[in-house]
Amino acid sequence: MTPDDRPPTMDDEPQGTGEDVDPREARMRERTSRRSERPQGMVPGRERRRTGVERGAMRTIATGGIVAIGVLLGAVLVGQDVAGWIVGLVVSTVSILLAALLWSSRQL
Repeated sequence: MTPDDRPPTMDDEPQGTGEDVDPREARMRERTSRRSERPQGMVPGRERRRTGVERGAMRTIATGGIVAIGVLLGAVLVGQDVAGWIVGLVVSTVSILLAALLWSSRQL
């Protein structure tokens, strides 16, 4: 096997650049460039901010989804003959948690 046939390793110098690149400095540059980017959440960031109408519509639709989840959960629990106060407690707790998650989101 000739030196040209073997795969490159981390110890190999970059070829063709003519400069020595310190691996430590390269890592530092990469970290610095990552810090300058906006942090990303679960939903990737957007180039432009949504309009107020668009944000309001998204939150209204999402709130309707929370109500639908509560209705479905209540129907399932009542269908299983669970006591009414437990159904109310579970549905309200789930609704509050989902609403808090929705309204704390900066993406919607």
